[in-house]
Amino acid sequence: MPDQSTIAVDAMGGDEGLAVMLAGVAQAAGRHAGMRFILVGDELRVAEGLKKHPSLLAHAEVVHAPQVVGASDKPSQAIRRARTTSMGIAIDLVKKGRAGAAVSSGNTGAMMAMAKLSLRMLPGIDRPALAAPLPTLGANDVVMLDLGANTEVDARNLVQFAVMGAAYARIIFDLESPRVALLNIGSEDQKGTDVIRDAAQALRDATLPMTFTGFVEGDKLARGDHDVIVCDGFAGNIALKTAEGTARFVADLLKRAFTSSLRSKFGFLVSRPATRLLRDHLDPNNHNGAVFLGLNGIVVKSHGGASANGVATAIGNAAKMVRADLIRRIADDLGDFSKPDIGAAA
Repeated sequence: MPDQSTIAVDAMGGDEGLAVMLAGVAQAAGRHAGMRFILVGDELRVAEGLKKHPSLLAHAEVVHAPQVVGASDKPSQAIRRARTTSMGIAIDLVKKGRAGAAVSSGNTGAMMAMAKLSLRMLPGIDRPALAAPLPTLGANDVVMLDLGANTEVDARNLVQFAVMGAAYARIIFDLESPRVALLNIGSEDQKGTDVIRDAAQALRDATLPMTFTGFVEGDKLARGDHDVIVCDGFAGNIALKTAEGTARFVADLLKRAFTSSLRSKFGFLVSRPATRLLRDHLDPNNHNGAVFLGLNGIVVKSHGGASANGVATAIGNAAKMVRADLIRRIADDLGDFSKPDIGAAA
């Protein structure tokens, strides 16, 4: 049984470096009483960085890792060095039960490869999927998966993604029956590929703690009408990057508009509360933390460019999944699923 109060953190991964990772851990410690951390990285550098966060010393231990997975490292290279890298050691701490989850801002492909090799897949799952919450106009975010782990899938994979995504949404959004939809080129039943239509039929026939709502088009992802949106990793990654780019576009456009004239600057002062609300809602740091669903353990990928607040958000989501026993919930739902023969594993 993993230690549910401890999170292993790859302190060396990410674009922003050790300082931001430690600041994020410190924020997480302040937000979540009783949480403990294992900081994996160069012990001398981590110890030096902890001098800026003395309150964290009582809640953390340091495990030395002599190497770091680089942003350009191939997954095969990372696997060969798993036992000596901060990312590989953090994941191994989950395998050994010393930590309930591992969090890293490092190389996504390497993280997936090492996590899959170390933790293995849950029974009944063919492939892991990368899932993350995205902002919407609704009462809660929407979980979207897969966001890039699998570029080609079959109907069976999509059904498994739906089951895992629904279990995840029940935990992070506190929902009894999440609304689940398949991303498609149209909302009509006859639209899309055979793979998508077969997956839809299986989900309509299933008896699970979810509500299958059919198909959703890309322009309605953020409407708030769904709690889980399922797709292959190719479409999911494009949709994610498009949403992130659109959010930056809107923010930059507003900034340009509000600085274009003296009257605009005055208008900005008047509307500052509304623009701050918009900025906070679109800020990816407030929705940070993608989880590799389907593994026999919890591994969370923080965005490489996340701020300290973003790192803290990812750690908090990881802790919530551990406390809610996400792995057992997914396993139970898979056991209850009444359509195990949909498609063939790709």
